[in-house]
Amino acid sequence: MIDSHCHLDFDAFDRTRDEEVAEARRQGVHTIVNIGVDLESSRRSVALAEKYDSVYATVGVHPHDAKTLDDHTLAELRRLAGHPKVVAIGEIGLDFYRDLSPRHVQKQVFRRLMELAVELGKPIVIHTRSAFNETVEIVDDYVDSLPGGVFHCFPGDLNDARRVFDLGFAVGIGGVVTFPNARLARVVTEIPLDRVVLETDAPYLAPEPYRGKTNRPAYLRYVRDKIAGLHKVAPEQVDEVTDRTCLKLYRLTETFGG
Repeated sequence: MIDSHCHLDFDAFDRTRDEEVAEARRQGVHTIVNIGVDLESSRRSVALAEKYDSVYATVGVHPHDAKTLDDHTLAELRRLAGHPKVVAIGEIGLDFYRDLSPRHVQKQVFRRLMELAVELGKPIVIHTRSAFNETVEIVDDYVDSLPGGVFHCFPGDLNDARRVFDLGFAVGIGGVVTFPNARLARVVTEIPLDRVVLETDAPYLAPEPYRGKTNRPAYLRYVRDKIAGLHKVAPEQVDEVTDRTCLKLYRLTETFGG
């Protein structure tokens, strides 16, 4: 399994980081992608990728922190993105639910960071909340020049998923799919398995039976198992298909067998 989106650099893991990586591997998570949300967390993500063989990094500025992006930050992100274990630009996007940065600033920064992704030839990791239509409209302006991307913590319905797939992007599915009566579970049942990547968003959104507690990459198996049940396939098939999609997305392998 690949945890395509987590935040091991966050304070919640300061005392347990080595243990988290080791336990994830014991539970079948062979690769972890740590996501940058601002300049400092992007630096920490790269440092984690240097420390752990199984960890890769992204660099970016979350829409909550869009107001912090300036020319210096952009230049630093460009420099960090040149690291061989940086696999994408993200997490970037729009969040009109909390509005922690002004909406017009979020849009400007989203565009600047997508332009960086185009310049560097890297895929993007998108955060969108209460702004799905606006997000898709902006991505559509750049999609022909991007090598792909993922809508992390996919928030939409089946029609929204089809719009994501029309862009050539994948959807990130995490712990929410395991919650009782989750709408996302009905959506996942209807979408192609090969357009899905698994994620935890640790330390957030822990799956059942750990809902409300600190999430861990080791808990990815609960997401995998739920998706296997929804698609009526073996968990190992979910591993194979979603790993393949994630490896392609982040270009972690150049050849595929079979």
